Amino acid sequence: MSLRITHLGSGSKGNATLLESDRAIVLIDQGFSGRSLERRLARMDLHPTDVDAILVTHHHGDHGGGALQSQRRWGIPVYANARTAEELGLLPELWRPFVGLEALNISDDLAALPVPVPHSGSDNVAFVVSHAGRRAAFITDLGSWTEELVRHVRGCEHISIESNYDARLLEEGPYPRSLKERIGGPGGHLSNDQTGRFLAEVVDASTKSITLTHLSEKNNRPHLAESTVLYHLDDRFQGDIRISLQDGPDFSVYLAPDVHPEGAQNEGMLRVGREDS
Repeated sequence: MSLRITHLGSGSKGNATLLESDRAIVLIDQGFSGRSLERRLARMDLHPTDVDAILVTHHHGDHGGGALQSQRRWGIPVYANARTAEELGLLPELWRPFVGLEALNISDDLAALPVPVPHSGSDNVAFVVSHAGRRAAFITDLGSWTEELVRHVRGCEHISIESNYDARLLEEGPYPRSLKERIGGPGGHLSNDQTGRFLAEVVDASTKSITLTHLSEKNNRPHLAESTVLYHLDDRFQGDIRISLQDGPDFSVYLAPDVHPEGAQNEGMLRVGREDS
């Protein structure tokens, strides 16, 4: 029994993460057009009609912009808090409401805990997913963190977390000062350095894999994100670190007790081909 985790794409143009257990197929966020989602899922031998539910972190278009279309076109139930549902105009008959810190039982083998995180202009949550006694965290779009988030993420076997910008590139980049201050503020996004410091608080011997997400195309570089995070983690992390970019899916992570599906690398990663542009 394993949980397969695949980022279908991550960045300012759209985000969606695919979770596959024995009894459920779920998306965390749906920020893609219908055609783009179909194309990305097809590379996993899936179609949107195979998806049992969508969990939306918040209403911003790159995370929830495709949720209403997914309800209308494929009849997919969408889990969202009240503000997110209102902002997205979700269909009431396919809306599954939740409040922060109350567990959602998605299926017999999959549950999710929404944990509030600070992000300006939204009621954003991270999700800590539980499967067969193991946990994975999905954290995006936050400019700071709380002790509550640290408590729930500590000990997760897998952590997907944004590493949005390099502070120097943002400061020297073309964005107006007001936007730079919003991105770098407590309700904005995590810098590489902040992500590294957060992970240093939560990573322990249980943590086997980390995926860095939501990298800015203008204000970050993959090698800067990875090297900065690894600097902060030092010797406390001996697992695998990967980066999810906009044109996914590129790889899958398996949450499983020491056994990985046929074809997975020893470190529990399965490569998939790059999507044609």
